[in-house]
Amino acid sequence: MHGVSSFAPVFARAIISRTAIQIGPMPLQNRVTPTGEIVATPHRGTMMGIRGGCFHDGNKTLKRRQWASKRWICCVLAFKDRRRELMRPGHYTELFFLDEATAFAAGHRPCFECRRANALHFQSLWAQTLGRGIVPRAGDMDDVLHAERMADRTRRPRRLPADLPDGAMVEIDGKPYLWHTCALRSWSFAGYEAPRVMAEVAPLTVITPPSTLALLTAGYQPMLHHSALATTSGGTPSA
Repeated sequence: MHGVSSFAPVFARAIISRTAIQIGPMPLQNRVTPTGEIVATPHRGTMMGIRGGCFHDGNKTLKRRQWASKRWICCVLAFKDRRRELMRPGHYTELFFLDEATAFAAGHRPCFECRRANALHFQSLWAQTLGRGIVPRAGDMDDVLHAERMADRTRRPRRLPADLPDGAMVEIDGKPYLWHTCALRSWSFAGYEAPRVMAEVAPLTVITPPSTLALLTAGYQPMLHHSALATTSGGTPSA
């Protein structure tokens, strides 16, 4: 997969400062929430991705089933200076995410083309954590992640904050939050709000799929929007 200009793979945690793409005056329905819904919003994303192919029509409107195959991947915006029109007829449907933590929560994995180093790291951790030492094929991981995406959302696991890895997404009162550096940050299309002080410690509903959550626990560090660095309470994030 590819984006729109240059790319350098990253293993250490990367904080993305700004978006690199403009989708025009009338936003397309191509921004993904942590729970996987696809909506139209003027806010920009810092990562792109696909869901296996084309699921939009000639008017750039999404079809009823909002995925084409099990290959849901997360890509960079910029790769080898490539340029493309969004949602061309018959071509894959481009999607955009606030950051990689958002893409992971929605059930995507790193792309083996434009994010090869990250994808190989993801695959290696999968082998160590979930594969009993056997390196999985991309399709094997896609099968597992797809089953987790399609699972009953009312049966999502619950965990205490202290048991969550950095980069996990949880839900509180129907709203998504990022767990990062031992604090919860409310998610929005514009970015993350300042850390939330928990009035009481209780198990939280986890949005991130179980397999990806296991890899975050094993040490995978997702690329985060720059607003995840906020350390003071109050205020509103900006894209």
